[in-house]
Amino acid sequence: MSLEITFIGYGEVGQLFSRQLATKPGVRITVYDILFDDPRKGSELRQRASGTSVHAADSVADACRGADIVISAVTADSAVTAAAQAAAHLRPSQIYVDLNSVSPATKEQVAGPVRQSGADFVEFAVMAPVKEPGIEVPILSGGERAEEVSARLNELGMKITPVSTGIGTASATKLCRSIVIKGMEALMVDFTLASERAGVAPAVLASLKASYPGMDWENVAKVMMSRVRQHGVRRAAEMREASRMIDELGLDGSLANAIADRHESFAKANET
Repeated sequence: MSLEITFIGYGEVGQLFSRQLATKPGVRITVYDILFDDPRKGSELRQRASGTSVHAADSVADACRGADIVISAVTADSAVTAAAQAAAHLRPSQIYVDLNSVSPATKEQVAGPVRQSGADFVEFAVMAPVKEPGIEVPILSGGERAEEVSARLNELGMKITPVSTGIGTASATKLCRSIVIKGMEALMVDFTLASERAGVAPAVLASLKASYPGMDWENVAKVMMSRVRQHGVRRAAEMREASRMIDELGLDGSLANAIADRHESFAKANET
């Protein structure tokens, strides 16, 4: 296999996926991030990429040139901008994949300039935390070339399941799941802070274990608080996309917005 893959965005997902895919025979990985141009952080990020046999591009144009698949792994609030910037440098036959956690309507906004360039658009929805499984994390895909790109990447060890030839099914599935997961994380933050300050944490945990004996509530609270502390700002952007989706369905997205606010406020209060 000979395959050139570009990642736009070199955060948690971009670094993990690019590092693992770069070890596969016949695969060349290029990455680009706007922080590459940052005088404080750019040099360190570039060195991190080169240390894993990944090419750090000088620009979006450089990153897209020669790629078979361009994968956007930025953040929910940057997905539209990243696609617009990349579209100017895409060509027919290329596939642009957006794996950011955004609403179906936002996915269509992302797809617009990509399609105008002549390239094909495919949506990915990452269905679990990526840290442990890496490229084997379950992913749903959608789009006219979803089956094709999924098959090519699955040959490299990824676990992608095509669910639709249209755009929106994968992202809606992801965001509906996120309402539950991110909602539980926000609940665990407030539960832990309130119960500890009130001095009733052991009693509440005992009650929860009695009601739901299959759950290790103490560990759940610990793990979920850690996730919000580390990724709360990014997850807040995702939950605002969930709120947008709920509103677009004619429902009330205010709870998803409240979850977003709690993630963001807790993460910012714990910034180091």
